[in-house]
Amino acid sequence: MFIGRETELKFLNDKYEEKGGQLIVLYGRRRVGKTETLREFCKGKPHVFFSCTQTTDRVQLRNFSNRMLRENIPAKNYISKFEDWEKAFRAILDLPYGDAKKLIVIDEFPYMCRSNKSIPSILQNLWDTEMKNSNAMVILCGSAMSFIEKELLAEKNPLYGRATGIYKMKEMGFYDAAKFFPDYSDRDKIFAYAILGGIPHYLRQWNPRLSVDENIKRNILTKGCILYSEVDFLLHQELRETPIYNSIIEAVALGNTKLNDISQKSLMEDSSKTSVYLKNLIELGIVEREFSVDAKVKEQANVNRGTYRLTDNFFRFWYAFGFSNFSQLEDGDVEGVYEYVVQPALHQFASFAFEDVCREFVRRMQKKNDLPFRYAKMGRWTGKTTVRDEKVSAGTRITETEIDLLGISRDAKEYLVGECKFKGTPFSYSEYLDTLAKLKTLKEKAKFYYALFSESGFDEKIIDDAAENDTKLYSLEQIVRY
Repeated sequence: MFIGRETELKFLNDKYEEKGGQLIVLYGRRRVGKTETLREFCKGKPHVFFSCTQTTDRVQLRNFSNRMLRENIPAKNYISKFEDWEKAFRAILDLPYGDAKKLIVIDEFPYMCRSNKSIPSILQNLWDTEMKNSNAMVILCGSAMSFIEKELLAEKNPLYGRATGIYKMKEMGFYDAAKFFPDYSDRDKIFAYAILGGIPHYLRQWNPRLSVDENIKRNILTKGCILYSEVDFLLHQELRETPIYNSIIEAVALGNTKLNDISQKSLMEDSSKTSVYLKNLIELGIVEREFSVDAKVKEQANVNRGTYRLTDNFFRFWYAFGFSNFSQLEDGDVEGVYEYVVQPALHQFASFAFEDVCREFVRRMQKKNDLPFRYAKMGRWTGKTTVRDEKVSAGTRITETEIDLLGISRDAKEYLVGECKFKGTPFSYSEYLDTLAKLKTLKEKAKFYYALFSESGFDEKIIDDAAENDTKLYSLEQIVRY
């Protein structure tokens, strides 16, 4: 059963219905569900779906010829394969689909280009002279994001400016991912998402009829299961120097978010080299560099500013629990690793993903006009605040602080302040006061609205004060089922 990707399918179907030629580039990191989405889109439409392989140019051309000649095109009657790529691509215009678009999907297109660097130029020339005014739709798909962005779509490259649609697929959000576990409790849906993220390939390895703990043990920690070797497989496929990348990813997964901290934890002597490795991980969609929601362009340009975090929840889970206990898992001590390592820390681990879920919840509310104002930007806020400290001579000290969610209006005169608590006890009044204290460094002449998100409810005092302070309280059930 195909789940989610309504936005992507609508984009593709809208392009399919448009008149004239369509050249679509759809790309994204491995395992994100590109091929499944394209196959779902092609259902019920006459089409050619060709999957490139890592092979020689001659073999690639032969395979492409075989796939095209399976259609009832004129060339089928007098050749066994095309002589060159120009003739092979031109055959797309001969597809016998009547009034329907001549639809072709070329999956993992970068493999085709690597074995023959002239292919983008051949396709560009054919597009400019014949295809752009035809009733054809060519979809080029790939996982090599850096290649597609720098070699295919960048200025001075053959296909620059030719694409009629460019779509970068990202992992599913929480609400689509949760559809894989329809019978889970609200809390367990958060746990499952915190562990697997929104990668369809990972979500399909999970058995929704088993509990969260049984799934962790059977489908992640047990040697031989798909997810046990997934991270190692992906890194070896995409990168060299995997031992260095392992140490850097582990450092980030364990909470080291600043460049210098990551360098020290991964035992890298030169932080400038660490930044290069991190840049490669960012290009693969494994790591992201995050700034406070109100950060200026100058700050974002500073290589030493910002924090790093893993965008892939499963990578974060594996490096936090699997990678660091690999020897025990290789010995088959699954129960021991789960009981003494995973289970005690799982709730705290899931709290980071809960913040992402709350931000997605707020984005949904904006789309439905359920917020007190429309924010122009929204994300985590980091800054400095003054706290009392009798141990220092001044009586106060400056400390770094953060707000889980801050939405800012276009004129910066309205703020939505959100704090998220995923824990077994109610959101306490003292935590609420801490949230209010963090706002002192923000602009004074602004209207503030507050939103508190809690897994386990709220103190009675918070509930009493909420009505007076423009504070909205959101329970786990409200968030998950919105």
